Amino acid sequence: MLDLLLRDVRALTLDPSHPRAHTIGVFGGRIVGVDDEVEGMRARHVVDGGGAVVTPGFSDAHNHMVWYGLSLAEMDLSTISSPDALYDAVAAEAATLPADGWVIGSGYDDFALGGHPDRAALDRAGGGRPVWLKHRSAHMATVSTRILELTGVLDGSATVPEGGVVERDADGAPTGLLAEQAQQLVDRLVKPYPVADLADAITRASARYAAEGLTHVTEAGIGGGWIGHSPAEAAAYQVARGRGDLKQRVELMPAREVLHEVDEAYGLDLGIRTGFGDEFLRIGPMKIFTDGALSSRTAAVTEPFCGHGGAEAHGVLGDDPDVLRRAILAAHHGGWRVAAHAIGDRAIDLTLDIFEQAQRELPRPGVRHRIEHAAMTRPDQLARMRELDVVPVPQARFLYEIGDTIADAIGEERIPWVYRHKSFVDAGVRVAGSSDRPCVSAGAPLLGMRSMVERTTKSGAVLAQEECVDAETALRAFTVDAAYAAGQEHVRGTLAAGMVADLVLLDDDPTEVPSSKIGDIEVQATVVAGAATHGAERFGLPG
Repeated sequence: MLDLLLRDVRALTLDPSHPRAHTIGVFGGRIVGVDDEVEGMRARHVVDGGGAVVTPGFSDAHNHMVWYGLSLAEMDLSTISSPDALYDAVAAEAATLPADGWVIGSGYDDFALGGHPDRAALDRAGGGRPVWLKHRSAHMATVSTRILELTGVLDGSATVPEGGVVERDADGAPTGLLAEQAQQLVDRLVKPYPVADLADAITRASARYAAEGLTHVTEAGIGGGWIGHSPAEAAAYQVARGRGDLKQRVELMPAREVLHEVDEAYGLDLGIRTGFGDEFLRIGPMKIFTDGALSSRTAAVTEPFCGHGGAEAHGVLGDDPDVLRRAILAAHHGGWRVAAHAIGDRAIDLTLDIFEQAQRELPRPGVRHRIEHAAMTRPDQLARMRELDVVPVPQARFLYEIGDTIADAIGEERIPWVYRHKSFVDAGVRVAGSSDRPCVSAGAPLLGMRSMVERTTKSGAVLAQEECVDAETALRAFTVDAAYAAGQEHVRGTLAAGMVADLVLLDDDPTEVPSSKIGDIEVQATVVAGAATHGAERFGLPG
């Protein structure tokens, strides 16, 4: 007897042998079959989908779940479009806090504001309190004078980490803007976060994700560096899972800062490496930063940013190249997959060179190292990615949210290289869909699919129309291709016998509606391992 028989649906299976289906059978958390394969079988739960469109569950191959959950409890600055409105928001929040309370906000957009917040204005609005405003890219933050005092930046006692930038004005005084690794100066004042607080953040994020159709996410950096929140961050996921609050399958990327020598190998304690865990919570690749971001003009590029001179005109690397090389090679030799954050074409060159050296020293066919973002990829780099079986993980939604800023930073000639998709596919490279949330304010997979199809910015410009893909290709990016990036395409990403029963019920077909409507499609229910994580009551699904 089946656990679940879902009938009267319009299923887009993404299985080339049976692309459309109307009935799906589930037993033990896995799909038994579709249509004729389950005809006549009885089930404990028979659910009438009422013609709903069903797709494989959505996967976000690069997000920051803890960070997003924390941001949900902070001031949301993503919709503020004037400096005065921002300072008013800071003042209102400060009025609710004690004299030494921290004012923390996330998601401000310097392009919308006409520049980064002014330190003196933050001091006034915050009443002298520590004010910490995080840029939407997550690669920058603006802080008040009090935080500069606490970090030692003002008196010169602070040591800025390699790859970090403390912006200074013409007189050499810090403006309050901290970029890249310099953000660790603030992190050291507040981290580690209590595991209980991180588990609560995961709970908030997970509920939101389930409502958007997400059944799998990859957490892109935990445990160390400026991206991690606690050395015990993985424990927060275990806590959330143990109390039933983790509604997605999760793959965790440990930051490279927490890997070390272990019994003549390189990894985590007890010899733990990529793949440790189970089908619901497992260790994924090592995460390493090789550069910054385009919007902050800190990505490592071969040609200088527009209107940006001086020593940093070509961006910054995340660390000394030799340090990055040693870390990636050690991880490869230690059995890890590697997820290298590389946004600028110079950083991509370095990363591909190291991946090629790693495979030459120790061939590991099918390892599928990744380049996170691959935001500015030159034409000559496409073939190298294919040859090395490297998976790019770009975020098309950035085109809408910060595309105008990016275009201003890099100029017209390089726009065709930005957040490519069709060129990757044409070169035989699989593209995994992701959001990088909370670095985008609206990171739902359906919105990401729309951006893959349209490539429009907030101003209405289309960035490199030749990189647009059709809606089915976009859907594949958030399903089977995201599974491929994790080496799990044989387990999830399609609706076929033997695959996990992770699926989404929608009120319309994303491959048939006008592209402008893809982001408006309603997620009616989300199912993981045959049990509803969202919308159970709507269809009478088992929960």
